[in-house]
Amino acid sequence: MSVKARKVAIVGCGLVGSSCAYALVNQCVCEEILMIDINEEKAKGEALDLTQSVEYMPLRTKINVGTYKDCKDVDVVIITAGPPPKAGQTRLDTLEVSIKICDSIVNPIMESGFNGFFILVSNPVDIISYYVWKISGLPKQRVIGTGTAIDTVRLKNILSRYLNNIDTRSIQGFSLGEHGDSQMVPWSKITIAGKSFLSLKEENPILSKLDLDSIVKETAKAGWEIYKRKGTTYYGIAGAAVGIIKSIFHDENKVIPVSTLLEGEYGQNDIYMGVPAIIGKNGVESIIDLDLKDEEKEKFNKSALILREYISKIK
Repeated sequence: MSVKARKVAIVGCGLVGSSCAYALVNQCVCEEILMIDINEEKAKGEALDLTQSVEYMPLRTKINVGTYKDCKDVDVVIITAGPPPKAGQTRLDTLEVSIKICDSIVNPIMESGFNGFFILVSNPVDIISYYVWKISGLPKQRVIGTGTAIDTVRLKNILSRYLNNIDTRSIQGFSLGEHGDSQMVPWSKITIAGKSFLSLKEENPILSKLDLDSIVKETAKAGWEIYKRKGTTYYGIAGAAVGIIKSIFHDENKVIPVSTLLEGEYGQNDIYMGVPAIIGKNGVESIIDLDLKDEEKEKFNKSALILREYISKIK
């Protein structure tokens, strides 16, 4: 009997990439990690530091420095490389530089013979995911952006504050659309342990005063609140990326709001957007096409228009 070791390559060994690596090691998700960075000394430093943490983990993970050529037999490549937005910029403003970086990464990886999964973290993640799908030639199911996975976590944390600090895992619902300022929340689909949030809002004097549009804006800006205080975000998005990989490796069929190709779902075609999807051994097994109310559809379509405007710049 032969046992195949699961291998993950991380391209970009900055704070996000190294946090992804630590989450993989800490949760024993795979047997080997390759750290890849244009700054090879940085990659070596991260690999050494991570290796010295393994002694006190439940299982052993091998961490090595790699190159694009080493990706031939890798199961998953996480791409975190990209420029962070500067003050006053949105994620969309980093597109031009991010595309150039993607070209320098994806093409040599595909030339290595890679035939696994791409998990995209680099921003603007929806457009980068679409672009990587186009240039890689891989099936759409295996090119997955983290999308609104982290935004959904942020939304749940905000709602938890108003719900007596209820466990966020007891809140069902999603933020959809762009991982950015135009994201939207289908409030008609938010439930708390099966009860409609809108019904709770009508019944509870405190909840009735909530401004839902303000909560959506707070959700979209939550990352910037971290950015202002510590310069960037990395733990949350690393958790989301590793959650997607776990669902693939363990065939969990877990519903996660990821950026994936829409082909008629939500009335959209040929675009990557954050929507709830079942993630299993084949990647995106299927998309959950929620029946949105008319005003929710309008907001989702508005988000799509903004993304299309930027996609048109790279076609």
